[in-house]
Amino acid sequence: MDKPRYGLEMLIVLFLGLGRSAVYSLLSIIEELTRPNQPLNQQTTTLNTSAVPDRPWLDLAYQVTYIVFPLVQVLLVLYLLHLTHQHARRLIGFDLTRPGRDLGWGFGIAAGIGIPGLGIYLGARALGLNTNVDPANLAANWWTVPVLICLAAMNGIVEEVTMLGYVLTRFADLGQKPWVGIVVSALIRGSYHLYQGFGGAFGNLLMGLVFGWLYKRFGRVMPLVVAHTILDIVSFVGYALAKPYLHWL
Repeated sequence: MDKPRYGLEMLIVLFLGLGRSAVYSLLSIIEELTRPNQPLNQQTTTLNTSAVPDRPWLDLAYQVTYIVFPLVQVLLVLYLLHLTHQHARRLIGFDLTRPGRDLGWGFGIAAGIGIPGLGIYLGARALGLNTNVDPANLAANWWTVPVLICLAAMNGIVEEVTMLGYVLTRFADLGQKPWVGIVVSALIRGSYHLYQGFGGAFGNLLMGLVFGWLYKRFGRVMPLVVAHTILDIVSFVGYALAKPYLHWL
């Protein structure tokens, strides 16, 4: 494939998924900022909501589709990388060849990112720069916690394989310096979290910069998938369990 086509390919891939989310997120923050007499920190952003809470079996079917369809994007980017590099999963380190090391690094990265991230969120909310994020709004069913865990894993896989493994590889294919791809990837990551407010966007921008550096440093996306999944599990499941007792959340 000619180098100029890599850029076009990235645009198509991103606007099929996370880039499209960034556009909707930008529209969302504009809508939130222009609500009359309702400051940003008095608004609530709800995530992971039930589609049909009165029919649990159908609600579960909806949740499964929310998990499965975004993963098709991962298959697409792996396929595109395989066409030009072969062994795409090995190329970006999205495999199970080092499970112990990947888990260990994943937990360590999650701990290092999670506490400062919570501080940024609470600080931005106190300054009126962020909405109140309510990340777990599924109706109570036997499948609620497993679905939240699967949603967390889906987020980790889709975002890290796409924004790190795919995007940074394509920037390298274009002959760009590593920092260029890391910064662009982090900016896109921050932009599709704008719907939460400026604190959520800034926190994810910083996370993208750190994750991008770690990916370039170690050449494996799997520890970052693990870290992202852990962060989201804590946010989704931990929030649902702690909400009745921690009213400041």
